[in-house]
Amino acid sequence: MALVPYLSESDLAETDRELLGRPINLFRGLANSPDGLRHFQVLGQWIRHGCELDPRLRELAILQVGYLTASPYEWSHHVKIGHDFGVTDDDVTQLVRASNGEEHALGELETLVTTGAREVTADRSMSPATWSALETRLGRARLVDLVIVASFYSAVIRILATLQIDVEPDYAGYLEQFPLPEKPLA
Repeated sequence: MALVPYLSESDLAETDRELLGRPINLFRGLANSPDGLRHFQVLGQWIRHGCELDPRLRELAILQVGYLTASPYEWSHHVKIGHDFGVTDDDVTQLVRASNGEEHALGELETLVTTGAREVTADRSMSPATWSALETRLGRARLVDLVIVASFYSAVIRILATLQIDVEPDYAGYLEQFPLPEKPLA
C-alpha cells in the first residue's frame, strides 16, 4: 500500500489536471507534489519521445535497471512498454539470462547496452571498456543518452520503492510471465 494517496484529476487544481493524462499509480502518487510531477514528466517525456537512442535499446536498458533492482512496478510497466517499441518476449528472457550470468542470445549491441545499464545501476558508473565499446557503436551523444536513461530509471526505482507504489492489475501478469529475482542483484 502506497505511503501517499493516489490522487485523481478531481483532487488537483484545474491547472494541474493534465498531469494525470496518463493516470498510472506512479503519477497519481507523485501528484501529491504537482510541481514535482510536472518536472519529473519533462525528463520522462524526453526519454520516451525525444531521446535519439534507439527505442528498443532504450527499453532494454530500462528493463535491465528494473530487473537488477527487482522493481516490480518498473519491470512490469517496461515489459509492456518495451513490447510497444519492439522488445520481444525472447529479448526479455535473454535479458534475464544475461543478468543472472547465464548464456544468452542477446545480440552484441544489445549485450553492450544492457552491460552499460547494469554497470551504471550496480557500480554507479560505466567501466572504461564498456564506455569505449559503446562509444564506438553508438557515438558519444547516444551514449550520453543511455547514461541519462539508466540513471533516471535508477532514480525512478527509488521513488517507487520509497513511496511503495503499487503495480496496477493490468500489469501484474507481466510479473507472473517474467518473475523478478527475490532480492535485488544491484
